[in-house]
Amino acid sequence: MKKVSFAIIMLSFLVACGGGESAAPETTTAKPQSMLKKEIDPMQDKGVGVITEVTLDAEVNQELAAAGAKIYEEKCTACHKPTEKFIGPAPKGVLDRRTPEWVMNMILDPEKMVKENAAAKKLLMEYNGSPMANQSLTEEDARAVLEYFRTL
Repeated sequence: MKKVSFAIIMLSFLVACGGGESAAPETTTAKPQSMLKKEIDPMQDKGVGVITEVTLDAEVNQELAAAGAKIYEEKCTACHKPTEKFIGPAPKGVLDRRTPEWVMNMILDPEKMVKENAAAKKLLMEYNGSPMANQSLTEEDARAVLEYFRTL
């Protein structure tokens, strides 16, 4: 009986302590500084797309903002609420977080932005992988929506 108990104890010890494949020690190699991706300041990131420069007047263009509000109501409210998170982020204060160029590029070509822009990729993951639908807006429509965002 003692031999059986001892054999069970030894077998248990061997199973618990290994008996599997031995793993090679892990090694880490530091990447050269030039290979590390630096996170871009969101207020410098213009995104990826046709919009490279947007100049905002000091005063909101109320006529343009009204047109943007109408477009936003028709195309965006299924996923965005003006002042709170919903399926997508709230546009209120977006120009405190992103450049106007980034916002317009996201509106105009969300697929390209999510594919090629780190901030857009991060937002996609933050919102459970729910991609923004391309609403096929023109540059003028996107500019109007951007002006509307300034009023929120």
